[in-house]
Amino acid sequence: MATSLAELRTRPFELLQELERRSRAVASGRGREGASQEEWVGVGFRVAHISLVAARDEVREVLPFPGITKLPGAKPWLLGLANVRGQLLPITDLNAFFGGMPTDIGRNTRVIMVNHPDIPAGLLVDEVRGFRRFVPSEQVSAMPDISPGMVPFISSAYNTGDEVWGVLGVQALVENPVFLDAAR
Repeated sequence: MATSLAELRTRPFELLQELERRSRAVASGRGREGASQEEWVGVGFRVAHISLVAARDEVREVLPFPGITKLPGAKPWLLGLANVRGQLLPITDLNAFFGGMPTDIGRNTRVIMVNHPDIPAGLLVDEVRGFRRFVPSEQVSAMPDISPGMVPFISSAYNTGDEVWGVLGVQALVENPVFLDAAR
């Protein structure tokens, strides 16, 4: 029987040993009870009230909201350009792009830097919720309650019982002609 981490609160060395044991178990594929090598892992985030996940290989980096320079003549969902380590990165308000209200920028607001070889893009989201793991039995074909502008980019969804996570095709999104046509 596994030791509860709460039980080890007052014994820091044993707590570290247990954390190391669990990390090694996850790395070897024995991490969770019933864990499968077929897990799908993605980066979870929220756009308005919708929980979404993107394949981790489609996400290069997650950034706090950077300072931006507005672009005259751009569509309202293209917020502007940010200088990220010497590279210009267009920042798109994902909720506004999907036809929703502009995102209120707060302390949890993040920019997901897209991992695409040819198209630099940063997607403004309300919150990044870390890596999410799903097993095939959690996959469902439909994502309820999403805006019509989001529908073409949601390839499937995962229902964890507590929440439904739509799989956002980030590569398909940034290659879409509507996304690429940001001028008014």
